Amino acid sequence: MAGQHLIRFDWAIKRLLRQKSNYVILEGFLSELLREDIRIEQILESESNQEAESDKFNRVDVLALNEKKELIIIEIQNNREQDYFQRMLYGVAKTTAEHMQLGQKYSDIKKVYSVNIVYFDLGQGEDYVYHGKTEYRGIHANDVLSLSAKQKELFSKEAVFQLFPEYYVLKVNRFNDVAKDKLDEWIYYLKNNEVKDEFRAKGLPEVRRKLMIDSLSERDRAVYYRHLDNNRLALSVLETARMEGKDEGLEEGRHKAQADMIRRMKNKGLDEQTISELTGLTVDEIRALTGD
Repeated sequence: MAGQHLIRFDWAIKRLLRQKSNYVILEGFLSELLREDIRIEQILESESNQEAESDKFNRVDVLALNEKKELIIIEIQNNREQDYFQRMLYGVAKTTAEHMQLGQKYSDIKKVYSVNIVYFDLGQGEDYVYHGKTEYRGIHANDVLSLSAKQKELFSKEAVFQLFPEYYVLKVNRFNDVAKDKLDEWIYYLKNNEVKDEFRAKGLPEVRRKLMIDSLSERDRAVYYRHLDNNRLALSVLETARMEGKDEGLEEGRHKAQADMIRRMKNKGLDEQTISELTGLTVDEIRALTGD
């Protein structure tokens, strides 16, 4: 099936991969990324998930609980955001707080992994996969702070960093399409919506079987193509609005760019609810910006 285009991962994650029968696809991706055998116990619907369409632009969130009771956030961002690092921090902090019950011991706080798939050049760096973790190093002895024997027994962890959130950033646009390992095979799919016949990474055989566009119902296929069209339109309108607003005062320019963007979307036939989902603005904010 080489050369056959498959369903984009962002749409699949929103529509298909929340089904238990398809967990194997997410498990495969996470296993190759985290370099351990991941088993998903449950896809959770947290406050963050519920608010995703109203407070984040064109972004898909999935919150998974693995069999070790660790939380894994998967976020996909198609459009450039200068403050995306802070959004990563916010998402982890909010998820941690949401899953800490009143009266619960600090030792029960769940480990969180933040997996971020971005289609723009976030920050500066030559690589396309980055891993961030918390490490405490002595400013005099240059030693790494470690857990005591009792702490290792209590937490079932070997190192301090394993208690803290870990972050992964996949800058898909920087990948050169040469798959050197199994994680690269996944990134190739994320970038090109294609799985080559020779790819053997966990989860990709199931992607090839289950995420074919032709396997969608006629209705879902129409929804999928509309999703692609809306994404392309949003990208085009956003870029034009940024160019027109960049020479204005910062706040004035931002509002003008948003208002112009909304008018263009309306002129293209998009209704207010669709515009809200694409831009992260509420319907009231949309109306206020355009004076409706």
